[in-house]
Amino acid sequence: MKGLLLLCLLPLLGGQRSSACPHLCSCHGSQVDCSSRSLTSSSLPTSFPVGTTSLRLHDNRLTRLPNGLLDDLTSRPVSLHGNPWECDCGVLYLRAWLLRQPAALTSHLGVNCSSPPGLRGRLVVNLTEKEAALLVVLIVFLRRFERLAQEARRTTE
Repeated sequence: MKGLLLLCLLPLLGGQRSSACPHLCSCHGSQVDCSSRSLTSSSLPTSFPVGTTSLRLHDNRLTRLPNGLLDDLTSRPVSLHGNPWECDCGVLYLRAWLLRQPAALTSHLGVNCSSPPGLRGRLVVNLTEKEAALLVVLIVFLRRFERLAQEARRTTE
């Protein structure tokens, strides 16, 4: 089970860092505003300018963040509230990043699970290690069940 959890946490290669303001965002000095742009996890910029001091990603349609996206923004204000976060294996990077933030920053406020129903409304930062591990096991089980169901359908056809 620990192997599956580690697999979910493996960082993906990040995009190239530049000084250009990301498409669909606006920049004012070192502040990057990508809020209220209907961004999804797939339309989110792959990186942010070198020297970004604050990042606004709130009120979009983000369900997860790519591993490593916020690594250069530790101890910087990042607003993430108002997004429908899916609390499955994909939320583990966000949870870990939030836990590394200083207590004085409020990046975790309003970062609540939208799904699954049993976790709806829970703060992502408050998910326990046990819940995160159970999410991984549940996802593996559901994928295996889905494969078995597909195989059963093919067999009956």
